Amino acid sequence: MTGKLPGYFDENSESLSARIATGLHKLGLAMKQQSWQQANGAGLSATQGQILAALVAHGPLSGTELSTRLGVTLPTISDSVRVLVEKALVTKAPDPRHPRASLLTPTATGAALGARARSWPEFMADAVADLSPEEQRAFFSGIVKMIRMLQEQGLVPVTGMCVTCTHFRPNVRPGASPHHCAFVDAPISSDQLRLDCPEHERAPEPARREVWEQFLRRD
Repeated sequence: MTGKLPGYFDENSESLSARIATGLHKLGLAMKQQSWQQANGAGLSATQGQILAALVAHGPLSGTELSTRLGVTLPTISDSVRVLVEKALVTKAPDPRHPRASLLTPTATGAALGARARSWPEFMADAVADLSPEEQRAFFSGIVKMIRMLQEQGLVPVTGMCVTCTHFRPNVRPGASPHHCAFVDAPISSDQLRLDCPEHERAPEPARREVWEQFLRRD
């Protein structure tokens, strides 16, 4: 091959960021399709499966908490919960924290389905496992930064991530585990950061921004 047009792809390609966005869109379609198929096979909607998975992972929650955690409107949550209660997959009880609210708890059957729903994304983990350790670390670092940016834009719920948690202390020591989790009083590496921690407590906005800036100084 003589390479008569050496600059062709420089002049006729979208930016790398645009191509990454296209790739993420394709991954999102795969996730959506798999979730729909798995939910349908279990006699659930995708939202109902997500609700059961959240209740299994985090314990009893109110409708408002589910709405915040899943990024789904409260009316949609209410409709899905009504169906889950009718199917005897979820029970409702008064919420001692809020007299006018209800706490939702999965039944034994609902918990079993919720545990299955939590495994729906495993096919994607298998694909990620084909990446080299270096590629996985770079990919994970990019995901953390992208989710954090989307959270600050109000497009993703600010829940679950170490980098938005009041217990997170970034870059407080040298070495392979420079961060610290004050909740369990233990060091944590960048590879061990959590995206959906059940003990997450959202830091107030000014502190959240300061923690993020400190995290980026070394990352």
